[in-house]
Amino acid sequence: MKHKYSLLIPLAFCFGELLAQDYGLGKEKRWPEQDEKSKFYTVAGERHGQSFFKKHQFPEVEYTPGEKLTFDIYHTPDVMYHWYKVWAEKYPDITELYEVARSFEGRPILQMTITNKKTGKHTDKAAAYFEGGRHGGEVTSSESVLWLTQHLLENYGKDPEITKLIDTKTIYLRPQNNPDGTNMYLFTEQRNRSTVRPYDVDRDGLMDEDPEEDLNGDGVIHMMRKKAVTEEDKAKANYILDPRDPSGRLMKWVFDGQGEYLMFTEGIDNDGDGRYNEDGIGGLDLHRNYPENWRPDSGGDMTGRGYTQWGAGEYPLSEIETRSTVLWLLSHPNISVVNSLDTRVPMHLRPPSTSGSEESMFPEDLAIYKKFDQMGMDITGYPWAGDVYETYSTRYKVNRLTGDPLKPNPLFGHGPDFGYFYYGAIWYGDELWNNGAMKDYDGDGIYDDYDALMCDDEENGSRGFKPWEKFDHPQLGEVEIGGFHPKFFSQNGPPWQLESWIRKQSLFNLAMAKELPQIDLLATDIKKSSDSTYEVKVTWKNSGGLPVALEQAKRVKIVQEDRLMLDFDRELTKGFEDAKVQIVSPELYDKTIYAGYTKAGETKTATFKVKINQSETVKAKLKILSTRGGYIEKEIELGK
Repeated sequence: MKHKYSLLIPLAFCFGELLAQDYGLGKEKRWPEQDEKSKFYTVAGERHGQSFFKKHQFPEVEYTPGEKLTFDIYHTPDVMYHWYKVWAEKYPDITELYEVARSFEGRPILQMTITNKKTGKHTDKAAAYFEGGRHGGEVTSSESVLWLTQHLLENYGKDPEITKLIDTKTIYLRPQNNPDGTNMYLFTEQRNRSTVRPYDVDRDGLMDEDPEEDLNGDGVIHMMRKKAVTEEDKAKANYILDPRDPSGRLMKWVFDGQGEYLMFTEGIDNDGDGRYNEDGIGGLDLHRNYPENWRPDSGGDMTGRGYTQWGAGEYPLSEIETRSTVLWLLSHPNISVVNSLDTRVPMHLRPPSTSGSEESMFPEDLAIYKKFDQMGMDITGYPWAGDVYETYSTRYKVNRLTGDPLKPNPLFGHGPDFGYFYYGAIWYGDELWNNGAMKDYDGDGIYDDYDALMCDDEENGSRGFKPWEKFDHPQLGEVEIGGFHPKFFSQNGPPWQLESWIRKQSLFNLAMAKELPQIDLLATDIKKSSDSTYEVKVTWKNSGGLPVALEQAKRVKIVQEDRLMLDFDRELTKGFEDAKVQIVSPELYDKTIYAGYTKAGETKTATFKVKINQSETVKAKLKILSTRGGYIEKEIELGK
């Protein structure tokens, strides 16, 4: 039987229901990465610079699906989507594969829901959401979501904890939230921050007019170093040979005029402004485009004295990739745990992003986050866990150039802030990989390029650093091209390191999912209190590790309080005092018990009083409705 994949299209600028219809991937247009006849990769959008680039395939990447999925190599979005379709066919009882949006260029953004369909709808269960690929070049993040998906599916029915999780909870997985940027990154030498939408990075009135160029034709954009010769160059020179590296490979940043070299990324000055490669493809940052604490993009503050945020976009949620995430979450308030992954600082990164934790978070919520911070470090071994504003900004204590103490620094429109302050959930934006610096070789307490170079020599066969080679530059004259591999050493690890990192990160995400709230119905005791009146005592418990609502969720009203209802046939309850069945208590018109928010481990009871004005027994549906703790329905019988 041919499998159908449902298409879910968010309604633009509203938080309503999602529409569903079938679609066939075979009818998709042919994208440049799929056109094997073309030697060039064309990027969509109207820009003032080059939009087509020579295709390049990296040995670190699998471009065609193999017979088996392994994680000693990176995978293109199409290869990932291949495996998601395979899993949808193989595990139809616990998966649903669908499209949530189309990217800027029109590519499908696929998502998978994992839950046991026989135990209830996915929206009736507590849920977690995991996402990768927001930043096109941070491909390790997507691999982590892919690994977790396979781990869950292949261990269902084998691992008791995973089986219980999928039977009772829902996991939403989106491996590629920016397939445009990822495909360009994996099929050309080009790099960008997020979306490929044309963007005026240098604010000169032109968009994408000065991209990087692969001058030596090796398919990788390395660095260029130029010895300062002229007085003008010497006044600008801000790099020297790092004295820690006698081989002369490593460069050290110093103050302008105190160096011997100038450094550039590989390429030419296309727009003649004296800067190199400052306005390449795209430049908007999808992780600065969220609505919480959004600030105008660079140049958007008319006073010149306020805050702006580089890469923020024209307005909050201006980018479909971010908008699709937010609309999905707002239409699925059953989600309590989110991790939207990035690279390349090994850190469990959480809110707040514009203020200190104690200053702006409820103490009860902060305690939960700190618990997860420690859990994460115990599982992954990351050296840092904490908030963006203080912990991330000051993790190295001093500025390595000036020696000044580092101060907290805000990020605006940031995902973790939306996740907590707006959405009221546990939301991490974890960073995988460590720039190649796996050991502190010089014992200075800082993991920097020297440590990365030593690690590359000792553990990676020196494959992560290209020795400097002379090149006759058309504008700069004699330069040398070399340095760290920007894609598969600095921004993402070499493939042999991949599975170790994504496995540990996935196990942390899984551990958080196992903490989801869970409303369990413990008992329904029915007692006849008079000839015609019955008491229905309901006992339930939150057996999960999280409350059904963080304190912040209560404040912003993203989560309703837990409610209990008795649902009888309407014919039985018609007629008010003359009705055949009357719910005497609660006395509220809607006959709903509003039970507050059930804490982790808390047991609660509530009682209905029902009057039966007929001799026959009646049936009712007992309903427990918890936004994030789940939905329970049980049939009971009264009147025996």
